Amino acid sequence: MSSADGAGEQLAFIRETVRKAKPRAARGVQLAEQAPVARVLVDKGVLSLDQFFDYAVPAAMADDARPGARVRVRFGGRVGAHGRREGGALHDGFIVERRDTSDYNGPLAPLARVLSPEQVLTPALLRLCRAVADRYAGSLADVLQLAVPPRHAGAEAEPSPRPLPPPAAPEPGGWARYGHGPAYLASLAAGHAPRAVWTALPGPGWPEEIARAVAATLASGRGALVVLPDGRSVARVDAALNALLGEGRHVVLAADAGPQERYRRWLAVSRGSVHAAIGTRAAMFAPVRSLGLVVVWSDGDSSHSDPNAPHPHVREVALLRAAEEGAGALIGGLSTTVEAAQLVRTGWARPLAAERATVRELAPRVRTVTDLDQGRDAAAQAARLPSVAWETARDALTRGPVLIQVPRRGYVPSLACGRCRTPVRCRRCGGPLQAGGADEPLACAWCGEAEGDWHCVECGSFRLRAQVVGARRTAEELGRAFPRVPVRTSGRESVLSSVPDTPALVISTPGAEPVAEGAGYAAALLLDGWALLNRPDLRAGEEALRRWLTAAALVRPAGEGGTVVVVAEPTARAVQALVRWDPAGHAGLELDEREQLHFPPVSRMASVTGAPQAVADLLGLVRLPDGADVLGPVPAAGPARGEELERALLRVAPGQGAALASALKAAQIARLALRTADPVRIRIDPLDIG
Repeated sequence: MSSADGAGEQLAFIRETVRKAKPRAARGVQLAEQAPVARVLVDKGVLSLDQFFDYAVPAAMADDARPGARVRVRFGGRVGAHGRREGGALHDGFIVERRDTSDYNGPLAPLARVLSPEQVLTPALLRLCRAVADRYAGSLADVLQLAVPPRHAGAEAEPSPRPLPPPAAPEPGGWARYGHGPAYLASLAAGHAPRAVWTALPGPGWPEEIARAVAATLASGRGALVVLPDGRSVARVDAALNALLGEGRHVVLAADAGPQERYRRWLAVSRGSVHAAIGTRAAMFAPVRSLGLVVVWSDGDSSHSDPNAPHPHVREVALLRAAEEGAGALIGGLSTTVEAAQLVRTGWARPLAAERATVRELAPRVRTVTDLDQGRDAAAQAARLPSVAWETARDALTRGPVLIQVPRRGYVPSLACGRCRTPVRCRRCGGPLQAGGADEPLACAWCGEAEGDWHCVECGSFRLRAQVVGARRTAEELGRAFPRVPVRTSGRESVLSSVPDTPALVISTPGAEPVAEGAGYAAALLLDGWALLNRPDLRAGEEALRRWLTAAALVRPAGEGGTVVVVAEPTARAVQALVRWDPAGHAGLELDEREQLHFPPVSRMASVTGAPQAVADLLGLVRLPDGADVLGPVPAAGPARGEELERALLRVAPGQGAALASALKAAQIARLALRTADPVRIRIDPLDIG
């Protein structure tokens, strides 16, 4: 066994000067007559072993040891005096290639076993996983653990259904409401690969519009992939596809299906029996054949970022797939991320949005109020509601349910001015200031700079505020204010998918808002908006707007009496974007600001988190590209109480992202070679840099 890739001048010299010998196996092993060498990716997610290794193919395994098949090999140990490999543990792996020769002139260890002849690692999937590993400074084995589900022998033994013929191209349907919507569908049906950033209209129509885009792609004889942030949105698109195309043309890849059923569905996609797949984050690697369209819904949702190394993001994987496989792309949502706005600005994608008149017709009326405007009515005071919010809820409850969105329980916002709610920011880098203790000065969470004499730049106040009331207490107080109205809650403990179209108060944390049956909610109250806006995060405004739009889109149009009251500073950029229902405009302004600050997505950034000495060691080893900036290190929150961690942010100019990832990977390998004990977690393009 030896490295198949090789690296370094010595191996290059050997390849140039030594004739490749006929492969030899351990004594007593008869080799396959054709292509007796299997190049194997061993399932060991160690950066220093991120390469392929050659093994001998015994004659008895020649037919089953196909490229893409799962195998078991002996890894490690040594070659004994008689040519047999001694010691070494058994590991799973994938055959990536069959060859006639090997770069290694010694005896090759034989494959221990072919676990299955099923070719689960296709060349396209291998190229995608390699690209993802390189982009995120990770190992190929780690990415494959995310991309290929565990084997289930029972599901593998079952035949997949015969593929259905392509359906007819669909009618535009809801896409007719968008200026270029019908043309986008026609382009997909004609076999082209249009790329668009889609700003969806408020209301319940977006699942059906995704279904029509998938149907148009299938009509061209190609495949489609849809990735959504949660199971509830997957269920809505699943129902829309079944209603439009009938059953059997797509599969749902979701963890709640169970390992056997999920693997059965994955195999149906891999074998080409089904040409469309929808699912949550793990579905981003689904091996859809002849991929013609990849859809990412609500790409700003944090669920799209994988918590497992190397932490790929669904949107970025989708863009890699679209470029590699020549597929169309549809990055859509009720809101628009800064990353999506950059795709439009650079010309990689075209905007896909409705006319302003259509937006105004379908959007609810949005009113703004601050929480300083406490209601004069005793019931409003008991519920801690501004009078406008309380009166809106009282009136709407005569017509239907009212949605009330409150910040998530346990949520800790950044500091804000106690008088005008202006976020407390660092004068050096613009990062959020945090208080370490009663007797400690404020310090920046990004660069660590201390601020001893802060005062508000807007109103001059020296008072600070940081307080949020959770969903449970809000439900209790509103229940007292409206004693004869049912109160339902949707949050971490129990997430509701829908509620009846009858008068009720529905208290929800962001992301858990249930759909109101029938016409939708009569009104929505978005409370404690300042807590979302003042989070210690670069994308606080963008995320606040996304959460507000998600809730407000469930409310009836203004022409039908639908009203949204947002309790936040009316002059805030995100609040104004909500009032105008203009997420694309907000994203454009945010992108302009990022360009001035040289922050992502204009630049590329990585976070390095670990014990202080471990972070210092890595920063001392890494060879960053010219012009790179290092922000920090600063204290970071650890997963275990009492654990001391630090985090540094590394920033490079556009076009240097690959060099940054390569440098960090090389530094991690060097730390492993030096047997440094404390681990360091690296995240390329971290979601939260606050």
